[in-house]
Amino acid sequence: MSAQERKEHDFLGEVTLPAGVLYGVQTARALENFPLAGRPVHPELIRAFGLVKLACAQTNRALGTWSEEPQKADAIERACRELADGLLDRHIVVDALQGGAGTSLNMNVNEVLANRALEMLGEAHGRYEFVLPLDDLNLHQSTNDTYPTALKLAAIRLLRALEGKVVALQEAFQAAERRFAHVVKVGRTEMQDAVLVTLGREMSAYAEAFNRDRWRIYKCEERLRVVNLGGTAIGTGLTAPRPYIFRVTDRLRELSGIGLARAENLVDATQNADVFVEVTAILKAHA
Repeated sequence: MSAQERKEHDFLGEVTLPAGVLYGVQTARALENFPLAGRPVHPELIRAFGLVKLACAQTNRALGTWSEEPQKADAIERACRELADGLLDRHIVVDALQGGAGTSLNMNVNEVLANRALEMLGEAHGRYEFVLPLDDLNLHQSTNDTYPTALKLAAIRLLRALEGKVVALQEAFQAAERRFAHVVKVGRTEMQDAVLVTLGREMSAYAEAFNRDRWRIYKCEERLRVVNLGGTAIGTGLTAPRPYIFRVTDRLRELSGIGLARAENLVDATQNADVFVEVTAILKAHA
């Protein structure tokens, strides 16, 4: 093995990685298994994942995890902040489309955070006896609660940006309604000339359509704000202590500045992804 390489192991065997990369063996497996879309993960989802991991780490720390390893806890938190701030985007290399409910992305994130924390502690990449991607970075978590929570957080941020654009578009058409109020034209139906109408009234119809889009986007955010973080694998909270389950969403709400709430029925929120179908329908209607 050259100085430009390192080896990591999993249950399937050994994988050789470039020495300088922050990802590890699980990410390498995902790159082999899911070369599907050829597109990177959206930066907003990566950064939302960093914030979710930070909330989990800080909650675990507040409950006594790493109480005898404060430097390790500090390094983990700093690594999470870097991911949330977009400083580690280039290290998230898995395909945007992947099997396993997002496990490839979750493990890519865990490995990058673990290796970045190791760097901060002065240790070599892959020295997981000091910082573990699973036992430390994924503690009391599952792909099945962290991924959808990160996706909802990213969706809210992007929908808010979209809403701002829709408002500007609505206002532009309202201005056009006033500007063209005196312009008379022939209205059309069945692709033929029909009766007279003003251009201003046509602009007002577009403005009203965009107003409905704005309302739908706003209402959909209410459902996106309900998350299943703390539910772990299937929503029962298996392996997660009760105080963690009740605190972690509160911490994420404080960090994100978005009014997130823990789902009353975590099993439902873990099992059913209908809110994302609703968002898709809203975007299709707007398009």
